Formats: sequence, C-alpha cells, structure tokens
Amino acid sequence: MAGNSTDFQMEELIAKPSARMASPAIHRMQVPESLELRNVLRHACRLHAEIFDLSQPLSRRELETAARQVLVEFQLPECYVGWTMVVLSNEFWRERVISIPLTRRLLLLPEVSTNGQGRQSGFADVQIQAESLGMKVLAAESSPELMQLLFDNSIEAIVGVASLDVLEKALEMILLAGIPALAVPLLSKNDATQFDSEWVEELLNVIPSNRHQHEPEYAALLRSARAMFEPAELIRLVPRLRKGPSLAEVNGAGASALEPIAATEAIAHDFLALGGKYARPFITLAAFQAMNGDTIPGTSSFRGQPQIPDAVRRVALSIEIFHKASLVHDDIEDADEFRYGRPTLHRAHGLPTAINVGDYLIGLGYSLVSRESSTLGADVVGDIVDILADAHLRLSEGQGAELLWRDARNKLLSTQDALEIYALKTSPAFEAALLSGLRCAGPLGESQSRLKEFCRHLGIAFQILNDLKDWQGDQNNKLHAGLDTLGGRPTVLWALAIAGLPETRRQELLQLVDSSLPSAERVTRVRELYTQAHVFTQADKLIADHQSHALSIADEIEPECLNRLLHYLVDTVLFGASTFGDSVSKNSYER
Repeated sequence: MAGNSTDFQMEELIAKPSARMASPAIHRMQVPESLELRNVLRHACRLHAEIFDLSQPLSRRELETAARQVLVEFQLPECYVGWTMVVLSNEFWRERVISIPLTRRLLLLPEVSTNGQGRQSGFADVQIQAESLGMKVLAAESSPELMQLLFDNSIEAIVGVASLDVLEKALEMILLAGIPALAVPLLSKNDATQFDSEWVEELLNVIPSNRHQHEPEYAALLRSARAMFEPAELIRLVPRLRKGPSLAEVNGAGASALEPIAATEAIAHDFLALGGKYARPFITLAAFQAMNGDTIPGTSSFRGQPQIPDAVRRVALSIEIFHKASLVHDDIEDADEFRYGRPTLHRAHGLPTAINVGDYLIGLGYSLVSRESSTLGADVVGDIVDILADAHLRLSEGQGAELLWRDARNKLLSTQDALEIYALKTSPAFEAALLSGLRCAGPLGESQSRLKEFCRHLGIAFQILNDLKDWQGDQNNKLHAGLDTLGGRPTVLWALAIAGLPETRRQELLQLVDSSLPSAERVTRVRELYTQAHVFTQADKLIADHQSHALSIADEIEPECLNRLLHYLVDTVLFGASTFGDSVSKNSYER
C-alpha cells in the first residue's frame, strides 16, 4: 500500500469502534481481528523499525516499548502488544534473514491433530514448499530438537508459524541465542488452520542476498559455550591425566570395566558431556567478549566459534564444572532418580562413588583456573579463585539452609527467609560467571558491588520464575512441583501461602505435609490453597520487583558494551516472566 492510500486506511481504522482503547484487563496476546488492520499495522511497524540500530542486539524491553508506541499512535488497545512485538521483531531481523541461504533456514510449524492423514492441507502445502526450497521443517513445540540444530550450527535463521503464546515459549531460548527469527502468529490459539497464508508465502520467498551480515554475537558465544563440552574439545581443554578407555568405550559394561584409579576421571568426564543449557559459561564468555571485542591476538577457535583464549575458556568451563558437581550432590540429597534422561550418578554407580565424583569435579574446577597463572597472571587467577570460592561457600550455605528446613518439624517460613535462601542458592552462580569473565578481561573496578547486587536480583527473580513454571506445566510437572513442596523444599510460594492464609487454612496447609491422602489429592489441595492466598499473583509481583531492580542497576553500568550485555541477560533469563503468574492464576481460577 502506498502513501496517501495507507494514511486514509489508517484514519478509517482509528474511527472504527473495535479499534478504540480496550479495558486494561484484556490480555496482551490477542491478534488484530481483520486482515486490513493487520496489514496496516505491519506497514506501520516497518516504518517504525527504521529507528532500530541493526548492529546491536534488540532487547525485549526495547521491543515492547516500540510496540506500545505503535499502538498509542493508532489508539489501539494493549491486547495487541504481543502481536505487534512479533511484527516489529520481524522487521528488525528481515535484513539479517535475507543474507542467509534458504538451506540454512528452519521453518517451525505448529503441531496439529491429523488423525493419521498427515499435516492438515494448509500446512502440508507450506511444508512442501519450504522443503522444495531446501529449508528444514520442524514442529514449533520441539524445543530440544530445535536447540540441538542451533547448537550444531545447522541453521542460522528461523521462520515460525504458531499461536502467540507458543511462539513466546518456543522463542525463549532463541532469544538467548540471538538467532534471526521471522514469525507469523496463528489467528486463533485454538485453531491451527487459521493463519495469514500470504504472510507465510512472503516470508518463505525472502530471497537470499549477497550482503554480508555478521552472526549475532550472542548466538556464536552460546554455541561456543556448548562446543567446549563436546568430547574432542573437552579432552583438548581438560586433558585426561589417566590412561584407559572412557565409559562410552567399554560397551555398556560400566565403571567396573575401568581401571580403578582412572575410573573417577572417566565418570566425571562422561557426566560433564551429558547435557545442560550452558548458560553459566556463556555468561563468562560474553562478559569477557564484551570488554575485549572480537579480535584478540594469540587466541584459538574451534569449528568457527569466536576466538577466545583457551585460558578464558577454561575459566568458563570451571563455572559449569562447579554447577555439575552441585548437581551430583543435590541429586543425592534430594534422592532424585534421573538426570539428563539417565539414572543419576548415585543410582548408576552407587552413593560413595557419586559423592567422590562430585568432590573430584570441585577439585577439577579449581585446578583449571589455578594452572593458568602463566597466561592470565597470578593476580588475575588469585582474584578469580577468590570469586569462585566465595560463590561456593554461599551456595553451600543456601543448600544447607534448605536441607535443615526440609528436615525440621516446624514448617513455618517467612518470605524474607525464603528469598535469602534463593539469593544464596541461585545468585552466586550468576555472580561467579559474570565477575570471572570480566576479571579475565581486566580489573573489576568500582562497579563490582553493583554487579553483585545485579546478580542477586537476577538470581532471585530467576528462581521464583522457575517455581511458577513448575506449577504452570503439564500435570506431571504440577505433581512434581507439589511433591517438591510437600517434601520440604522452602519455596517463596510456600512462604507467601503461610503469610496469606487465615489460621485454619494455614494449619490445613501445614498438615498436608504429613497427610496420608494420596499424593495427587494433596497436591491439588495445595494448589487450591495457594490460589486462595493469591500466591501466584504475588510471586509475579516479586519477579517484577527484582527484575526492575536489576534493570535499574544495569542502567548505571559502564561501558556501554557491558550495559548492553546486562540488559540482554535480564531479557533472556527472565524472558516471559510477566505472563507466568497470570497464566498460573487463570489455570487456578484465582480471583
């Protein structure tokens, strides 16, 4: 649509009653009703996106601010914020996607009920067209497979078709990776056959150009963090000192087939390579890179990953190794049976061996740092070891407080005490990852205390968000979350319920811990009591408060490259936080 015609249509749409401001209670994830309105808003977003700096990562906050500006301009309701953010994001990424070959793009399609007849006709045609162009095709809900493709560097761009809420969930990790993504929201959450086919056709036919675009810096760093734990690279960075086969080379015979002295090292290496999100080493690498830029003399790379000194990579490895050690010990303390889809170490190899492997990993983590004095400098190594030791002590204090509370007869818990446990258990890992990466790049300076505060708020918000996610998931997740609560884990949700329920209901909640009722009934009742106490809404507010504090601190931090990284971490670690409490509350019929 061209100039005057577009202006006239905009005025007509503004005049329509359906386009006037709606009640604030309307959810933010609605799709504009008419194709005409959607096309006009797409045109407006394309014009508005010209203000974006395409050379810098786009934060969720910037995206939402721009979306609200577009809606205010047209006097449209807040319920279209989510949809408008998707359109603006498309415009931000369009040029980047144009530069990527079709064979390096992935098409995400929604899961639909087919009754054995294959994909419904509309999507079947889209899938055939995409595959004829050389694109890969995947279900939007298949997050693990999607992330595997990202990590393996098999794809560089994504085109997605899904409902707004599914897009938000599927793109959570995509945002962390910084992968260019174009998306078309379904017109109805409950009907996967309704979508703007012309829009999908347009995105599929975005022809690659010869314009060179740099890969998003955070995507490359996330791949680099994962690549360190691939067997060959792990052996290169952390050579095995003992000879003999790995666990994978004994044909399922287990640790008994290993030479006894070499067994501990072999089990530890096998566990390190099993899986994870690798967020902590990513933060270390990103912090270092933010302060040094892309070109660093005397560095090595692995399979096209960013050139970062091996000494810094080993520091990043140590952060994840400490995390893996804590998982081994936590699994023992919580009597968990599975980790990464396999039996936990204490189930696979016995309790004494698992404890010993966890201890070995702690020693390995410290040794990776302490042996880099000649490359990083003795003062740098000393500071990083001190950062890691401080984080280790506080993590142990937090875990100890949780265990003591779990075993205590008195299950009363204040919100402040629960938040302090969260601060001890979760925040130190963020802090160690961030400060270690920065210290590899240079002195920490006067901002160190504020960065610690930033990590404290980020860690607390992250842990509360995880608790809400547990209750929002499928029935198995909810049962696990409820049993976790009844088993004695001191959560903020429990503390809020204790504080918010009248005395009779509070006593009922406390008695459910030792009740003889079936587990499912007990969990259902816990959820009902949480709902009565408005726990989920209050938890959502706590997340927003800590997120706001973290962003306020990030605003103060200099230089700009570090400021940008901190905002990016808040946007990605807490992605979708504003929707979780609302979603859980609705599922709980909270009033």
